[in-house]
Amino acid sequence: MNKHLFIIPIFLLFASLNAENVQAQDKLSLESANYHTIRDGIRNCRIQFERNKTGRVAFLGGSITYNPGWRDSVCVYLKKRFPETRFEFIAAGIPSMGTTPGAFRLVRDVLSKGKIDLLFEEAAVNDAVNGRTTVEQIRAMEGIVRHTRIANPAADIVMMHFADPNKMKDYREGREPEVISNHNKVAGHYNIPVINLAKEVTDRIDNGEFTWKDDFKDLHPSPFGQGIYAHSMIEFLENVFSGRIDASDTISEYPLPKKLDEFCYDKGELITIQSIKLTKGWTIDPKWNPHDGTGLRPDFFDVPMLIGKPDKIISLNFKGKAVGIVIAAGQDAGIIEYRIDKGEWQKQNLFTTWSKGLHLPWYYTLTSELDQKNHKLEIRISGEKDEKSNGNACRIRYFYVNGY
Repeated sequence: MNKHLFIIPIFLLFASLNAENVQAQDKLSLESANYHTIRDGIRNCRIQFERNKTGRVAFLGGSITYNPGWRDSVCVYLKKRFPETRFEFIAAGIPSMGTTPGAFRLVRDVLSKGKIDLLFEEAAVNDAVNGRTTVEQIRAMEGIVRHTRIANPAADIVMMHFADPNKMKDYREGREPEVISNHNKVAGHYNIPVINLAKEVTDRIDNGEFTWKDDFKDLHPSPFGQGIYAHSMIEFLENVFSGRIDASDTISEYPLPKKLDEFCYDKGELITIQSIKLTKGWTIDPKWNPHDGTGLRPDFFDVPMLIGKPDKIISLNFKGKAVGIVIAAGQDAGIIEYRIDKGEWQKQNLFTTWSKGLHLPWYYTLTSELDQKNHKLEIRISGEKDEKSNGNACRIRYFYVNGY
């Protein structure tokens, strides 16, 4: 997103949230710093902002990052904290997206904009809600971190965990939510700071500072909840930006340790459907729109969509360790059959929990542990369908590949 598109809304929103922020802060008694794991901090971006007077800050995540609120407050804070710095803010939050989509759209939505000085990354809510496995959560989060650091070894990264009722339940029963443990494993391996807002919100509610029902209200926070998030993040930034920067201090590259998972998505990229050789039974609708009254998401309507007929095969030749498809999974989403390198045909049901009311953008990883050579993916639409679906549709917006 062009930074100029939301400069004005930042200030309008910050003004509208200010009263909520003050109200939120008036109720706080626990220390936000107790929920911050600093590790290597974010010293490089501070030097960049103070000395070079430019900064490119990206926000990657799902709807909690996409929606106005904490992100805008953080942008305002940075502009006030470094008044002489010319900032570019990249708003790369997309609803429903967790780490797997993030790893494969990272180049398009973030890294293609130029050298990233500071990346805020969140995915704990969507990774859990969307049912991503432990392997996927670690593999994708590590891919985001490594790919960002490959592009700029000095890039600072902050990982955030947002709150939802399931995470609160886990903490109250004495266990760390699995998705947070998985993401923390990556953060710890790469010495990345973490802001655990899920634990902070839980403890503040249990401390009687506010309630979920009346104040925070939803995993998509109310303005009051956005103020709680912003307060904690800004306190984190104040702490890591405190202290002296000496003349001898320089921007330094972070070491890139051995991978946690050799198949992590550290070279993920989207492949446009226009690059695919069409075969009989497969066409590209240049401006697909279902006009069926169900929900739509940006970049998934009035855009080119690869559409197939049952039993007709489309293929993709690729180099990489993983391959998948990005589809619009609506009420008529079908079942596909696919195979790699002439292997056994496998099935993938494209219908999701949310498909009845939304043409949901969904990333299906079809295979992810291939050897480093050329491969061929073949896809055909099955005559079978999910019992809740009213069709056999397969509409592909992108393919994606984890290269090597």
